[in-house]
Amino acid sequence: MSEWTPDIARLVAFDDAEWLAVERAFCGRLLAYVARRIPDRDAREDVVQEVFLGAVRGIQLYDPAYTFEQFLFGICRNRVIDHQRRQKPTALGGGRDEDDARPSVEDLVSDDETPSRIARRNDLEREGSRVLRELVRQWVQETWSQGEFQRLIVVEALFAAGWRNRDVWTRLGLRDESTVAGIKFRALKRLREIALERGSERELLAQVGTALDEEQGLDLDLKTAWVEGRASCPARHWLARQLAGTLPEGPASFVRFHLEDVRCPWCRANLDDLERMEDERGLAPLLERMGQSTIQLLRSRSLGGPGAVR
Repeated sequence: MSEWTPDIARLVAFDDAEWLAVERAFCGRLLAYVARRIPDRDAREDVVQEVFLGAVRGIQLYDPAYTFEQFLFGICRNRVIDHQRRQKPTALGGGRDEDDARPSVEDLVSDDETPSRIARRNDLEREGSRVLRELVRQWVQETWSQGEFQRLIVVEALFAAGWRNRDVWTRLGLRDESTVAGIKFRALKRLREIALERGSERELLAQVGTALDEEQGLDLDLKTAWVEGRASCPARHWLARQLAGTLPEGPASFVRFHLEDVRCPWCRANLDDLERMEDERGLAPLLERMGQSTIQLLRSRSLGGPGAVR
């Protein structure tokens, strides 16, 4: 099963056919993601429709550091949060949604920081996050290609799921806690080596405080880079092979862990979609309705109507 990716240049040019192909390719997996969070069918279809309209509006801001699927799922996550907020009153005394754990401005800056300093730091943080995501993704790809799936499971448990060394040791049935510590040490060492190989970006990593040293709180940064960058999410065709039972035991063991223990919401949505592909006719009315809305928006953008990009 090949992994189809859209032509971003055609999407930016508001090409009807390419956008409709995007809707056909990604509607099912987005709907599966939303279905786990919004029980009302009409509401979740409205959310998915708004995701695609939001993608059209925001395509010129697409960051190629992410995959197009990540771009869509990022919009989808925000639309789900917006819907959930509208459905429940804010509790007295505050409190944030679990999916909205982003810090407030007050959490990030002090009163005496100037706007230019804040902007500069934010720029460095964004660039540092991008670099760190790339480092983690490269490490995952290397480890996968080496067939070291037990190592990949251990490191994902530590960095993505936030398990303690002892939790990993006992839950994965390893020899002892020192085995976990050794795997963690070697993973961090290899990440440092990859960072050094990147040359000029070493300074950037240091500037934003993400030097590969646990004493500088990298675990939190690593978790953010790993999860937001979807560093270890298997490609859709791997999930299809897992579903069909044709995946060799090594990668299958990791995919099971990723789905069942880490409970990756994006991969679980993809799996739900694959399981329901034989009922694709059920998406036809939604696809037709979304296609009409999308084409209407594309016309307004490409012809210079209200909200057109200039």
